[in-house]
Amino acid sequence: MNQRMQWKAVALGSCLSLAGAVVSFSAHAQASVWPSKPIRLVVGGPAGGNADSLARLLADGLQKQLGKPVIVESKPGAAGVLAVTDLLNNGKDAHTFLLIQGGIVSETPLAYKVHYQPFKDLMPLAQLSRNGMVLVANKEFPANNLQQLSDYGKKQADGLDFASYATGMRGHTSGMLLGQLLGINMKHLGYKGSPPALTDLMGGHIRLMMDGLTTSLPLIKAGKIKALAVNYPTRMGQLPEVPTFKELGYPQLADVSWFGVWSRPDIPAEVQTRVRNIALQYFKQPQVEARVREMGMESGTDATPETLMKDLQQAYQRQQALLKSIDYQPQ
Repeated sequence: MNQRMQWKAVALGSCLSLAGAVVSFSAHAQASVWPSKPIRLVVGGPAGGNADSLARLLADGLQKQLGKPVIVESKPGAAGVLAVTDLLNNGKDAHTFLLIQGGIVSETPLAYKVHYQPFKDLMPLAQLSRNGMVLVANKEFPANNLQQLSDYGKKQADGLDFASYATGMRGHTSGMLLGQLLGINMKHLGYKGSPPALTDLMGGHIRLMMDGLTTSLPLIKAGKIKALAVNYPTRMGQLPEVPTFKELGYPQLADVSWFGVWSRPDIPAEVQTRVRNIALQYFKQPQVEARVREMGMESGTDATPETLMKDLQQAYQRQQALLKSIDYQPQ
């Protein structure tokens, strides 16, 4: 009886080992023939936007190295959730990838009710660019720096309105935190995207806005709005004359956002590594770095996927605490 049970145990163990070997072989086989068809690069943003421009740069690099067509498809709307859904539905065969900001993990799930699990369903492969936010004002606004803003804001009995590109996102919470630090009653006006808010800012309908540098930069350069401070840890090459919140005594506002290329976490590790290496090498080329700077961003780093996820978890916790402090509920 005991001998029979031992034989069954041995047989079961052999079957499990064989099954594991088959799975391993299947994943290796998939990686060895990859890519076997055109690659899709889904963009979490509109055509012609910064994410789309970065995706087209990446597509060029991938196509040159892999010898297969790379198709860029914009999936704007729903704060990037539509693009994530596309990746989750179509990315298991390792031929669909996503280009989107890290906030899709650290911000969007806190601002909106989403169907995906941010730290389980997505894998950042490579950071392509880094960017910051800027506090901008109507050019007729009486304050030209944070000290003047603080003095002016404290005199406003009804508080001071400011806009951001989306309710519940970092532009919203950064503006509220700034108000707390300056001792000003800041009131948020949420817009659906930067363009309509910037139009109202230029027209004088709103006077302050926390915006991504990439969208505000052309208007700042043209003198149509003015920049008071940036939240990037160091002064940004595109606006060297504009101080950082950190150097002005508000390190709590120092932050970095970034664009990256993402995959599902369950595709073969060899494919993940190959896409990562191609992306990092291509974006280190001088002409590509120059193009990234023209868009108002800094070059990305070589941070590993594990480091990127760890940083995003910390950003998630910070954003969660800020939203809790203003009693925000996901929409």
